[in-house]
Amino acid sequence: MFDFKELEAFVWVVRLGSFRKGATKLHVTQPSISDRITRLEDSVGESLLDRSARPVQPTLRGREFFTHAERLLEGRDEAMRLFQDEESFSGTLRLGVIETIASSWCPTFMRRLAERYPQLTIELMVDISPFLHQRLAENDLDMLFAMDGLAPGLSAIQTPLCTYEMGMFAAPELAATLRHGDMATFADTAFISFSKQARPYSELVAYLTALGIDTPRIHSTSTLMTIMRMSIEGLGIGVLPVATVRDAVDAGNLERLTLEEPLPPMIYDAIWRRSNYPSFCASVARLAKQCAADYAQDHGKLSSPTTMKGYVDT
Repeated sequence: MFDFKELEAFVWVVRLGSFRKGATKLHVTQPSISDRITRLEDSVGESLLDRSARPVQPTLRGREFFTHAERLLEGRDEAMRLFQDEESFSGTLRLGVIETIASSWCPTFMRRLAERYPQLTIELMVDISPFLHQRLAENDLDMLFAMDGLAPGLSAIQTPLCTYEMGMFAAPELAATLRHGDMATFADTAFISFSKQARPYSELVAYLTALGIDTPRIHSTSTLMTIMRMSIEGLGIGVLPVATVRDAVDAGNLERLTLEEPLPPMIYDAIWRRSNYPSFCASVARLAKQCAADYAQDHGKLSSPTTMKGYVDT
C-alpha cells in the first residue's frame, strides 16, 4: 500500500514535469523522488509516468490516478487543519464543571470560549467532582474542571486551574449571637455545606472534629447558591468559597467569621483525556485559568470578618 510521501512525489513531478523540480519542491534528493514513485508504481501494478517525455508526462492511467492523488492529499491537509487552526475547531466539547465554578466565573468563560471558537458546540455537565471523574473515566466527558486530581490509571492530562479560599459565613443576627457566645454556642449551631459525597463536606467534618465537635449538625446540599441562600436566611453557618459571596457580604446579607485555623482550600484542576482533542483542550484550559484569575482578582477581597471569642482570634 502506498503512503502520502509517495503520493506527494507523484503529484509534484506531474505538476512540475520534472523529477529534479519535484525533488527541489519537497526538499529531498532526486533519487529519493525516483524511489518513491517506483514504490508507488509497484503498489498499483502499473507505470504512472512516461519518463521518456520532456517534460515528464503521466501515462493514461497516471492521469486518472493523478486526480485521485490530489484529492487524497487535499483531504489529508483539510484533516490536519483541524489541529493547526484551533479557531476553526468545529467539534463538540463535552465539558464537566463543578458547581462552584458554574456559579462563579463559568459564564464569562463560556462567552469567551464561544467568541474564540465560534464553530464549537459545547455540552456542559454540572456535578460534584466524584461523579465528573467517573464520567470522564467512562469517556462520557472530554474534559473537566474539578477537585480530587487525576484518577488512577486514566490516560489524561492534568494542570492546575484555580484555588478557592474557604470561609464560614453567617447572617448578621446569627453572627452577632456567635460573636457574644462561646464554644458551646458555636458547636450547637448548624453548619451548611456541600453534599456528603463532596470533599468540602468531609473536610468540614474533620475540621470540626479537630475543634472537639464530634457530632456536628450539618445541612448538606449540592449547590452553592442553596448554601448561600440558607445562610442568608439564618439557618446556619455557611461554609463557602470566599470569592463567591463577595456581593452578599458587601450588601450586608452575610458576615464572615474569623477562625483561628483556616479551612482547607478548594483546589481545582483542569483534566482532559489524551485521546480527545488534547491540544485543543490545553488551549481551553489556558483560557479557563485566565478567567478564574480575573474572577479572583475582582471578587477576592471582603470586608473585615466578624471576630468571635474562644475559638477565633480575639
